[in-house]
Amino acid sequence: MPTAVIVGAQWGDEGKGKIVDFLTEEFNFDYVVRFQGGCNAGHTVVVGDEKYILHQIPSGILHKNKKCIIGNGVVVNPESLLKEIETLINKGVEINDNLFIAKHCHIIMAYHIAIEEQLEKSKKIGTTKKGIGPCYTDKIARNGVRMVDLLYPAVLKSKIHANLEIINFLLENLYHTEPLNGEEIFNQYMIYADKLKKYIADTDILINEAIDSGKNVLFEGAQGTLLDIDHGTYPYVTSSNTVAGGACTGAGVSPKKIDSIIGIVKAYTTRVGGGPFPTEMKDELGESIRQKGGEYGATTGRPRRCGWLDLVGLKHSVRVNGFTGIAITKLDILDGIEKLKVCVGYRYGNTVLEEFPKEIEILENCIPIYEELPGWKDSTKGIKNYEELPGNAKKYLEFIEKSLKVKIQIISTGQKRDEIIIKESPL
Repeated sequence: MPTAVIVGAQWGDEGKGKIVDFLTEEFNFDYVVRFQGGCNAGHTVVVGDEKYILHQIPSGILHKNKKCIIGNGVVVNPESLLKEIETLINKGVEINDNLFIAKHCHIIMAYHIAIEEQLEKSKKIGTTKKGIGPCYTDKIARNGVRMVDLLYPAVLKSKIHANLEIINFLLENLYHTEPLNGEEIFNQYMIYADKLKKYIADTDILINEAIDSGKNVLFEGAQGTLLDIDHGTYPYVTSSNTVAGGACTGAGVSPKKIDSIIGIVKAYTTRVGGGPFPTEMKDELGESIRQKGGEYGATTGRPRRCGWLDLVGLKHSVRVNGFTGIAITKLDILDGIEKLKVCVGYRYGNTVLEEFPKEIEILENCIPIYEELPGWKDSTKGIKNYEELPGNAKKYLEFIEKSLKVKIQIISTGQKRDEIIIKESPL
């Protein structure tokens, strides 16, 4: 039975939530596992006229009889998670014995959010200020608080007070703000513990037992490859491994158990926050695409920067992920544009670059080299058969496929769950 990893191939916001939601039902996945990131992610799924925005819970939760797992690579904000659970229940989504949280997930503490708010004022990375980075910092420094600690009050209290010795020193002496009260934090997190303890489990065991018994398992990534802490546009990145390899470390499975790796590619490119963006359009067309595509952050509401498709960055994504296929999303947003540009290389000084540079100073000064392709006037919205696409839309897709040397398997032609084309089976 198949296992598949869903990964964003650009700077996030590619439409992973919709693809996960679709594949969960279409290919009867039994388990959906989120393997990294935190509540800085926003996966939007539209079912009928209802819009669901998921931040930490896997997108498979919208389907009955599916097990959803928050893997150990995720950093969990208990307050945010409980609000997400409550919102879904109020919308009629059943959440009981179908949601599991890894015991060794790290917890975003109140002091992580306080520190990140101060850090962002000076570094201006463009974070969501939700404490993601500081939480991962504590994880790597071995100072982290994990979900299992919620089950042991004495351990939790000890960790909180030990960490606040450093945090409060920084808040008072470096940032000149009020210190935090350890007892208040402990009492609040014990309230979270009482509500979340029923979900905490040995999820790595559950996932491996599921795979070994022939269940279908889908691994859902957040953000995108170019935001990966190692392989992205550092330091303008997220704090986790967003690439396909993160599914193994973030869920506790062997690479030998992964069958397919599907890269999600928006038909153009967007980016939120700071950092280099060679194909960014700072004109009326860029604004038009933003408005038509609803390019505003699902988590923060921030306007996304919009630009032409960048094949240089995508080739880098293909390499570091090993995509077995790709899904193209938001094709319909390009309807009616007379000429489309696709970046096929970068010019840096007198040099032409065909590979994505790792030096941020170089990338910031690259000029995109474009190839123009004819657009199409007819609407692609809602089309479900590849042959019904306008001729130039098919040529655009074929150009992408040929350039990346990876098959396009899925094409999304609208926000709704059923506005989709299966060009080739992804599994």
